[in-house]
Amino acid sequence: MAVPKKRTSTSKKRIRKNVWKKKGYWAALKAFSLAKSLSTGNSKSFFVRQIDEYLFIEEKIKSLNLSQ
Repeated sequence: MAVPKKRTSTSKKRIRKNVWKKKGYWAALKAFSLAKSLSTGNSKSFFVRQIDEYLFIEEKIKSLNLSQ
């Protein structure tokens, strides 16, 4: 098993930790941006099927009348 020969310096450790944190920050920022664009309907990378509520309710009423 590989064992480190010397102790990692505090500054090197801090730099690596900050790089790791920054990767998470950018991933979260992209996810939030995508969610925002999906919710406003301005998304160019995802196609979300929009359901017209009025038509959905109308179809539901018709299906209830047919079963009676």
